[in-house]
Amino acid sequence: MLEKPAIQDHQLLACLREEFGLNATQITFLPIGNDANSALFRAETGETSAYFVKLRSGDFDEMTVVVPRLLRDQNITAIIAPLSTRSGQLWTSLDNFKVCVFPFVEGHTGYDIALLDRHWIDFGRALKALHSAALPPMVTDRIQRERYADRWRSMVRQFQTLAEERQYDDPVAADLAEFLRDKKAEISHLVQRAEQLASVLATQSEPFVLCHADIHGRNILIDADNRLYLVDWDTLTLAPKERDLMFVGGGLIPNPRPAQEEERLFYQGYGQTQINAVALSYYRFERIVEDVASYSEQILMTDRGGKDRASGLQKLMNQFRPDNVVEIACRTEKQLPEPYRARF
Repeated sequence: MLEKPAIQDHQLLACLREEFGLNATQITFLPIGNDANSALFRAETGETSAYFVKLRSGDFDEMTVVVPRLLRDQNITAIIAPLSTRSGQLWTSLDNFKVCVFPFVEGHTGYDIALLDRHWIDFGRALKALHSAALPPMVTDRIQRERYADRWRSMVRQFQTLAEERQYDDPVAADLAEFLRDKKAEISHLVQRAEQLASVLATQSEPFVLCHADIHGRNILIDADNRLYLVDWDTLTLAPKERDLMFVGGGLIPNPRPAQEEERLFYQGYGQTQINAVALSYYRFERIVEDVASYSEQILMTDRGGKDRASGLQKLMNQFRPDNVVEIACRTEKQLPEPYRARF
């Protein structure tokens, strides 16, 4: 969220004091992140400690804080665990928000700095630990599972129709509608290929592992001592490991090195593994389809959002630039085994 929500600083400070036992004296809104439903703050105490405060509106999945706590308890050091409230919960409520608090780790995201060789290796180790984590059934039963559903693909088709039929007075909405019309053939190809590959995966029996499912550059944090952390667990999913592996070499972690070099270093940490090429291709297509659907919903279906709207449109348009994620997804498709290429 790029604009501060309508909540008073004194309310949030009182919440931190009464619910989490933190004597915070200052709260600062952080205009970062792609999620229009999440507002982020830094809380300062009179001591040296600082805290990262996350406000979540709309649907709130308890597992997005329960699981990171369990993973950190298993000594997965790349996890920043949430703090508990006085009553032992990992969140509390404030107006229409759920409030979660974490230790504040000073650093830079993998979007802001180029990852060093050691970071890529540590990234591989961290994802391997995540994919190998054992959680009790009472937890895994509450984590969403991959269904290869057509939710995003169906939404994109609907927004393509709206862009053809409706006129928009809002300039950001009008620009997005024009973009959807200009890129109709490319977007339709992305939707069609994701749908075809999903139908193949639905018949396979790939093992499901715990996936972060949104491990792009902004969700990798490097601290001052070059330690790597994985952050933002709102998209936790049980899915084939390629749900996460698609980000490596997929153009979603800005880096000056070639994709092959990213992969070489990453798999030094992750270890040797068999990649399902169909799953890798599917997730790279489906990720773009989801972004088209999400940004279209944010921009075409409401005039709220302020700076988030224009920012979202720019991020979506950038994906279609040369050597960005759309082009990379199409290159991945060309590397599919011959039977699948011939079939489609």
